[in-house]
Amino acid sequence: MSNKFPPLLNRQLMVAKTIPTFQKAKDEAFVELKAFVRNEVQQNGRSAHRIMMSKAILLPALYGCAYTALMLWGKNDWVYYGAYLSMGLLLVFIFLNLIHDAVHGCLFRQKWLNHLYVHFFDFMGANSYVWKLRHTRLHHNFANVMGWDSDIEQSPLARIFPHEVPVNKHRYQHIYLPLLYPLYLANWLLVRDFKDYFNKKKIIWKIADLPRLEYVKLFLFKAIFLTYVLIVPWLVLKVSFWQVLGGFCVLLFSASIFSLMVLLSPHANTYAQFPLPNEQQQMDHTWFMHQLLTTNDVSHHNWFVRYFMGSFNFHVIHHLFPNLCHVHYPRVTAELCRLAQQHNLPYRSHPLLHTLKAHYLLLKHNGTQENIFEEVM
Repeated sequence: MSNKFPPLLNRQLMVAKTIPTFQKAKDEAFVELKAFVRNEVQQNGRSAHRIMMSKAILLPALYGCAYTALMLWGKNDWVYYGAYLSMGLLLVFIFLNLIHDAVHGCLFRQKWLNHLYVHFFDFMGANSYVWKLRHTRLHHNFANVMGWDSDIEQSPLARIFPHEVPVNKHRYQHIYLPLLYPLYLANWLLVRDFKDYFNKKKIIWKIADLPRLEYVKLFLFKAIFLTYVLIVPWLVLKVSFWQVLGGFCVLLFSASIFSLMVLLSPHANTYAQFPLPNEQQQMDHTWFMHQLLTTNDVSHHNWFVRYFMGSFNFHVIHHLFPNLCHVHYPRVTAELCRLAQQHNLPYRSHPLLHTLKAHYLLLKHNGTQENIFEEVM
């Protein structure tokens, strides 16, 4: 399927509200993998639950300890900036391990408790309501589909999807975008959330009308976050506003760089495909095959990645079974690898540095008129 479209069709695709559909063919490997997952949950569900409960207590407690250290001993510069750095890293750890699983309903066994816990994300500056819609209903169903994958909904500065007609500035995006990446979280917390609520051209408006109460919560939680990370330290520690702003930047920059290693490596690279639906909004493959074509794993993993990074490197399984607790990912991925060899499936796993390099190459190649994906899509 060719991915070259005139600008007019690009604009039509971006505003189309007909949800894409996938082929209904039965994937035997997926049926076998589902059976393995059911058995895995039955055998190891209790131990996985204990691990998750330990994280649900430990990680927020560490976040609170970092903030307490800031308030008590923040007049020491090492403690001051170290506390903000720790809060930035812990924000990522809490998101990957707890918020992410809670939004998929697999952190706690009680549905209401998952729903309540997701609001911890609001206290850390992000809007949980709109992110849940973006992530669970758009990104997970339509990964790498332009006009539907809100997780990589691009700004005018970026040309991530190869189908979009490039402009002159895109030829330099492989230079200026990496320089802007440390601002990723600042953009998310202070700009993107508000755009989702007030710009009805955003993808999120294709699937939902945002309730008025959520507008109140948007401003309320943003105010709470900015109060405890900016205003309270400024008043309690009697430091200059510029020093407080510097600590806030350390928090945002550290969280941005750490989180982008996770967010960029599974989808936005030259290994992944960016398929489009046809004029009837039908995809050429099944949902199962779509996840394999658009997602890759990161091959390097260890205890730190599994416990503190939420096993993010086993991303294919997460897309195939989004309601599965991440503690199960390593064992289920081993079975997926076996089935991939047996059924000749396009499962991919690459080292982290390779995926980040492939992301850089994607930016560089997509900055030109040439469509490097035309021969393989």
